[in-house]
Amino acid sequence: MDIEDILDPGAIGPRVSASDKRQALSIVAEIAGRQFGLKPSTVLNALLRREAKGSTGVGHGVAIPHAQLRNMDRIRGVFVRLEAPIDFGSLDEKPVDLLFVLLGPTENEAGHLTALAKVSRVFRSAELRSQLRQAGGPDALRALLFQSARPTAA
Repeated sequence: MDIEDILDPGAIGPRVSASDKRQALSIVAEIAGRQFGLKPSTVLNALLRREAKGSTGVGHGVAIPHAQLRNMDRIRGVFVRLEAPIDFGSLDEKPVDLLFVLLGPTENEAGHLTALAKVSRVFRSAELRSQLRQAGGPDALRALLFQSARPTAA
């Protein structure tokens, strides 16, 4: 499973304005609703339930919110770059401006964990995080995410 398999071109918000975590997740839910034919309130509630268990802010300005939903045929992603960082309750206590949201079917726990691990590895790169923060529109963001997820030759 690659980022290319889960991130559709229309599931990228290159300049999103949100004042807090709930608003950011609500915007993500709207994007997911439009892009994947889901009910935004269902997506938002699932993401908020997951956040109630512990923040998905992983540090360095990155959060990887995720949830499993019924009626999903496969794992899908939404990437959002916020105009201004927001408090996300991250482990390093730094505000978040890059969100990669994973939504998957309830019956595919292993695939969900694999996708989560893949996205986490991608965002470990300080260079990629910097490039994402400076990139132009959705095509540039998508290209950076795809490029960073490909294995490099030794």
